[in-house]
Amino acid sequence: MIEKEKLFGKTISELSEITAATGLPSYTSKQIAGWLYTRGASDIEGMTDLSLKARAMLSEKYEVGLMPPSTVAESSDGTKKYLFGISGNRFIETAFIPDRERATVCVSVQSGCRMGCLFCMTARQGFQGNLTSGEILNQFRSIPEHASLTNIVYMGMGEPLDNLAEVLRSLEILTSPWGYGWSPTRITVSTVGITGRIQEFLESTKCHLAVSLHSPFDEERQAMMPVQKAHPVREVLDIIRAFDFGRQRRVSFEYIMFKGLNDTPAHVRELARILNGIRCRINLIRFHAIPGSEYSSPGIKEIEAFRDSLNAKGIIATIRASRGEDISAACGLLSTLEQNKSL
Repeated sequence: MIEKEKLFGKTISELSEITAATGLPSYTSKQIAGWLYTRGASDIEGMTDLSLKARAMLSEKYEVGLMPPSTVAESSDGTKKYLFGISGNRFIETAFIPDRERATVCVSVQSGCRMGCLFCMTARQGFQGNLTSGEILNQFRSIPEHASLTNIVYMGMGEPLDNLAEVLRSLEILTSPWGYGWSPTRITVSTVGITGRIQEFLESTKCHLAVSLHSPFDEERQAMMPVQKAHPVREVLDIIRAFDFGRQRRVSFEYIMFKGLNDTPAHVRELARILNGIRCRINLIRFHAIPGSEYSSPGIKEIEAFRDSLNAKGIIATIRASRGEDISAACGLLSTLEQNKSL
């Protein structure tokens, strides 16, 4: 049987190409987009304002292509981790994080990752491939909590700027009136900082940006994040400093705390120096232990003291609560290495 092409994850221009090639009226593309992203059709037959002939013609080559999660694990704090199968017999993990009036989904953009950060479980499994726009959005659309979601963060498996074309397609669908119509201020995209692509991201969308920093010192950052050698964070900061973010758009820096490594007064002073002139906040994150790692986390009092020192320097710093650690859903723990062995 010939595998059908999936409609879910197509932009309006891509749907227009499909309807034109199929010989359907031009307005059909907007009807299909409405069914895919607003009205929640699970199959082409359910697109009832398309003619029977149109549905039959589309069904010959296409399908909606939604995929439910394979498994779910639930944390004692209410966080859920979903496992999705994707093309090529690969797998990804997605985290759902409820928090009072907020409900956030943390989506993956790659199966594995090739950035090689030493503190991350995703990096340990290597790189298996990029996700399509549809596979990225399917994590948002196909979890049971879909209707209650208030925020989306691209902070799961993989590096978003390493799969920029598909990430931008997914963001276009999320924020366009013909798509889900979400405000870009409800979406944050995290990156380790790829200098050749960060400008394109900033210019192509109004979504928030989060940069994985973890150390203000070049040699120290390179020792734990190999990307620093090819894409120095100072060049990333120069791009950010020159860009007009406006009033609504936010830039933040993710800073995983490592005991005795990046938690000293010297780090506070250097952070204040290199971030001077950038309107931002720093999110401090406790390191979540991974097998065989030499890293450990400072205690909460030490993290609070580090936060207070940054605040005293005029930098807004907050401590991110750890969620889902007992099901390996917390920051840096997502990985399908063990699932791949057992499936």
